[in-house]
Amino acid sequence: MRALILDADGRLCLATDHPEPTPTKTEALIHVKRAGICDTDLQLARGYAGFRGVLGHEFVGVVDAADPERPGERVVADINIGCGRCSACTGSDGHHCLVRTTLGIRDRPGCFAERVAIPRRNLVRVPDSVDDVLAVFAEPLAAALHVLDELDPERIHERVDVLGDGKLGLLISLALAASGRPVRTIGHHRAKLEIAAAAGVSTALEHELAPSEQRSAAVVVEATGHPDGLARALWLAQPRGLVILKTTTAAPTPIDLAAIVVNELRLVGSRCGDMRRAMDLLAQGRFDPRPLIAATHSLARAPAAFEQARQRGVLKVLLEVP
Repeated sequence: MRALILDADGRLCLATDHPEPTPTKTEALIHVKRAGICDTDLQLARGYAGFRGVLGHEFVGVVDAADPERPGERVVADINIGCGRCSACTGSDGHHCLVRTTLGIRDRPGCFAERVAIPRRNLVRVPDSVDDVLAVFAEPLAAALHVLDELDPERIHERVDVLGDGKLGLLISLALAASGRPVRTIGHHRAKLEIAAAAGVSTALEHELAPSEQRSAAVVVEATGHPDGLARALWLAQPRGLVILKTTTAAPTPIDLAAIVVNELRLVGSRCGDMRRAMDLLAQGRFDPRPLIAATHSLARAPAAFEQARQRGVLKVLLEVP
């Protein structure tokens, strides 16, 4: 089958004869319909996490017609596959199972392929009211909504500053706004900030922030996708404020620990979220990510799509599998 892979030398290439996945008894064979290229994929190609194999973790697909339990069902999936037995799996969502694999990121082939095998327990049904273009955003939307889990529910009127106007920062901004939270998106590009503004989000150009903005934000979400984004987030956060980290990069992140100690800041990492919550929001029609789409390519043009996604300023690039 066709698949976009990082080979043993870390080179990106489109294989036309990649081995077919062989599902176990607890797994379903999924025929991928659409997939999304995200910044994590770009960082993996730069060496992050040392991954080799089929890339991709954002997708919507259809369960094989011969599946004994869910034939023909249109699905997305939680990308973290835990053991199902440890306390992290039985008492939580398995996202921090010590032996977990992660679709297209850690020890498991991803979805930039014609087919992929995924445990049935990880699958989430896509309702008929949600088309494929919306459904492919379920995984990054779940990660964006996970920010809500770190916010004080008693302070729902407290503004959240999202640092970054790339696809991740904009997605988080739109998701928080759709959930009723006041949001300000801070970035470098007027055209991108206009996407957030159209959804009722307040915006600011980072280079126009006044000196008085230093140490002014109660909550900052760092979603710049750059190693130096954390320093700017620390500059913005008020004493005893909360900084939520969303960026992962292959390059090391410089950090001034003294600023964290002196200002008594709380730093929280935030990764994957609840796929069912994301799908519910999509089904309610309160969240529309389509303004973030820059281009859609066929799987046959996956290397070109990846190169486009790498270009500075490009938002979401999708792959379509005929």
